[in-house]
Amino acid sequence: MEYQKVTIRLTPACATASEVMMAQMGDLGYESFVETPDGFEAYIPTPAFDPEALAGLDPMVEGVGYRWQAETIADQNWNKVWEQNFFEPIVIGGKCQIRSTFHKPIADTEYEIIINPQMAFGTGHHQTTELMITFLADMDLHGQSVLDMGCGTGILGIFASMRGAAHVHGIDIDTWCRDNSLDNIALNSIGNMTVAVGDASAIDPQARYDTILANINRNILLADMPRYAAALAPGGTLLLSGFYADDVPMLRDAARQLGLELADSRQKDSWTALKLTARH
Repeated sequence: MEYQKVTIRLTPACATASEVMMAQMGDLGYESFVETPDGFEAYIPTPAFDPEALAGLDPMVEGVGYRWQAETIADQNWNKVWEQNFFEPIVIGGKCQIRSTFHKPIADTEYEIIINPQMAFGTGHHQTTELMITFLADMDLHGQSVLDMGCGTGILGIFASMRGAAHVHGIDIDTWCRDNSLDNIALNSIGNMTVAVGDASAIDPQARYDTILANINRNILLADMPRYAAALAPGGTLLLSGFYADDVPMLRDAARQLGLELADSRQKDSWTALKLTARH
């Protein structure tokens, strides 16, 4: 099938804006994305391409603008293209290896996660995913109930299960993220993780989770934190990422108003993750 390759250039370059726009373009039918230094490339079948829809994209980050350019890509072996352009295997913290089905193991690690990202996000290469995984690697999750908000590829929920969680539930706004999560759950032989489509309003009001994971972006985290706090069991843990170090005071203050205390923070390349605990 013939495809359109749409190149998005952000001014200035902004990883958060890229992720937001990729999610919006996923809703428009774009099937795959490749990050670039100043934005990303997006691919969509030519019959589904709508140039006017691109004018309505919103980076949702103040001061960030964008321009786009499209070119026609002739039919080719898309599986091969995906393999050549997507991620390389990675080891995080010396404990967890993340690779795809077409990669050979690159190290002897305690944990191995196999991820075929398809159209969803979360290969372990982004700083925020790495920060979340390092937090999980240091936590005792045995017997816990875990919620993975904005689960994407399901990578964090899968790792939580491997770390001993009794049950993991993932929620994402996109059906293709749900489907990709389910595929990756099966690839890793995870039998205790479920996935649903929705936003924070899809959290069961009767459920109480020992640990909640939310690697999204600052604005969504601020808006949805009350729902996360309400769903936490007494003494439970909320792990947040998807924002910069400058955003920490705002998130910390919002958490305190909800009875959540900052227990730890980690940073990589100005990206930050927070570990918050609910009062008993």
